[in-house]
Amino acid sequence: MSPEPRSTHPAFRGSFVAVDVEDWGPIGTHEVVRRPGAAGVLPITPDGDVLLVRQFRPAVRTTLTEIPAGILDVEGEDPLTCASRELLEETGYRPATIEFLGGYYSSAGFCAEYVHLFWARTEPVPVGVPEAGLELVREPLARMVAAARGGRVRDAKTALALLLYGTPRPPSPPPG
Repeated sequence: MSPEPRSTHPAFRGSFVAVDVEDWGPIGTHEVVRRPGAAGVLPITPDGDVLLVRQFRPAVRTTLTEIPAGILDVEGEDPLTCASRELLEETGYRPATIEFLGGYYSSAGFCAEYVHLFWARTEPVPVGVPEAGLELVREPLARMVAAARGGRVRDAKTALALLLYGTPRPPSPPPG
C-alpha cells in the first residue's frame, strides 16, 4: 500500500491538467500536477533514419524537434496504441513493428505524469501526411543519437528515447 496524504483539495481543473493541494503532515503541503500520462515513439525507417516532428511549443515559446507523442486522452486506449496512433497522425507513417523502450516520470517533484516510450520500425513509405502545424524532419539515427549524447536535444522525451535506443544492451543470458 502506498502512502497517502492527510487531505487533498482541488486547486485547478482544466482539459488535460489538474492541480491538487495535498497535506502530507510533517513533510509539508505539496501542489501536485496531474495529467493522464503520455506515450511517445522513436520511429526508425527501414534505411536507418529517424522521423521527428518540429513544432512550436507555447509553454517554452520556441520550436522544438521531437519524437511523435501524445497524451493518453482516448478512453480505453493503451500506451502502445496511443504511440502507434500518434506516429501515423504526426508523420503519416505506420509502424511495421513497435516495441517498448522505457518510461519516466516527467517531473516527479511536482507532477504525477508518466510517459511511456516505444521505438518503431516504420513502413518504407508514408500512407498520410503530417497533421497541420507539424514539420516532418528526417535525420540519420546515428547523428541524432550523437546529438542527444552531446546535450543538443532539448526535448526530454526525445533525448531519452534516443539515448535508450542508442545504448548497447548487454547480451541475453543463454537459455536453460
